[in-house]
Amino acid sequence: MPFVTKTQSTQSGQPATQPTQSTRGTTANTDLGTKPIGRLAVSLAIPAVVAQACNALYTIVDRLFLAHIPDVGDLAMTGVGVCFPITLAVSAFAMLVGMGGGPLSSIALGRGDRDLAERYLGTSVAAIVAIALALPTVLQILKAPILTLFGASPATLPYAVDFLTVYLSGTIFVQLSLGLNTFITAQGRARVAMVSVLIGALSSLALDPLFIFALDMGVRGAALANVIAQGLSALWVLRFLASQRSAIRLRIRNIRFTRMLGPMLFLGVSPFIMQITESVIQVVFNSSLQRYGGDAYVGAMTIMTSLMQLIFVFSQGISQGVQPIIGYNYGAGLYDRVRRAYRGTMAVQVAINCSMTTMFALFPAFFASLFTSDPAIADVVTRTLPYFVCGMGVFGIQNVVQCAFVGMGQAKPSLFLAIFRKLILLVPLALALPELGFGTTGVFVAEPISDITSALTAGALFAWYARRLLQED
Repeated sequence: MPFVTKTQSTQSGQPATQPTQSTRGTTANTDLGTKPIGRLAVSLAIPAVVAQACNALYTIVDRLFLAHIPDVGDLAMTGVGVCFPITLAVSAFAMLVGMGGGPLSSIALGRGDRDLAERYLGTSVAAIVAIALALPTVLQILKAPILTLFGASPATLPYAVDFLTVYLSGTIFVQLSLGLNTFITAQGRARVAMVSVLIGALSSLALDPLFIFALDMGVRGAALANVIAQGLSALWVLRFLASQRSAIRLRIRNIRFTRMLGPMLFLGVSPFIMQITESVIQVVFNSSLQRYGGDAYVGAMTIMTSLMQLIFVFSQGISQGVQPIIGYNYGAGLYDRVRRAYRGTMAVQVAINCSMTTMFALFPAFFASLFTSDPAIADVVTRTLPYFVCGMGVFGIQNVVQCAFVGMGQAKPSLFLAIFRKLILLVPLALALPELGFGTTGVFVAEPISDITSALTAGALFAWYARRLLQED
């Protein structure tokens, strides 16, 4: 059963239950239920896309700088690429809490219950701090065997260990900045959420060359720049949420574990699985490519996943921008606005995804040259990138469907889609196709097969659910 139920709307189209929260910081919330959907979606999506682009910069810029370290650049880049599944896992735990609590707080605001929204925030902070204490402790102890399992070779393992050792020291900053930023977006303050990420990304961009080259710290410098940048971003998020400008205030009395944690984690488990299975996929990719192709193929996958992140910048940014609109209006019973929000978003996402995949497919050698001068790695990217990304053109469908399900508090179908694409389709295909004689090609073609199949399945599933959830009473 979903955690939320339908609410009646008046004949005038306004929520039957009017908000009772104070006027402080409520303008953005009112806009979610009254402004024209198109203009509102653009105003929220653009800052969210910029924020996602800044998030992508953390890993992409690291790799671009590391690849240009004299003599060992390609090994350093590949070693940090092997760490990528672990950094994904760290951020996945932030999403488990934030992407569960954020949408539920947005629904609560739509119903006028500000106190409930603030209790979701307080419970989220307690959960995030607990995770940030336990997770890096375990990973620090087991990092070397984990990295070896994930595809690190004797040549790349030292670089991977150096990077991860420093990176894990800043886990609390990653958890707070990523996990709590969703509560800023949930109240319709997309620009504020964008600034929080922008602070971190620009700080990392400035500190990377200083630490990597000027101070000759190499991969440790890249990790340290990341930690400091995330720390600055976390401070910004906490400062805003504790201020009177925030419609959802962070109050000390609410920072504790409550029964609300269960519904939050149940809703957040879908984006968590989306992220954590991405980590699993990277492990499968790296280990299979190391077995069938060697370091050049692992390095090529590092470059291609960086390029795929650019596509996800737009897909996830647009979805995160529109999600508060869906959540607020679903909570308020304004179902026509919900329909217009997800339909328009889906059309835009598919158009953008198709444009970007076409660009990558037509000019793979150019994009490879941005990351490496190694002819072996560049050759792999040039040959495989066109078909590796081709399924992403329609993958925007699933992204919007996941966004809509989470925004409406529908955990079960969202969870199914997360599992279906990655655990049912992609991982088995990436393991089986190489064994069936396709070698490294099998690893690369598993991605588009899974993307296209899961996108079509998501569209059909949502069409069925929408008829039931958005039925006017």
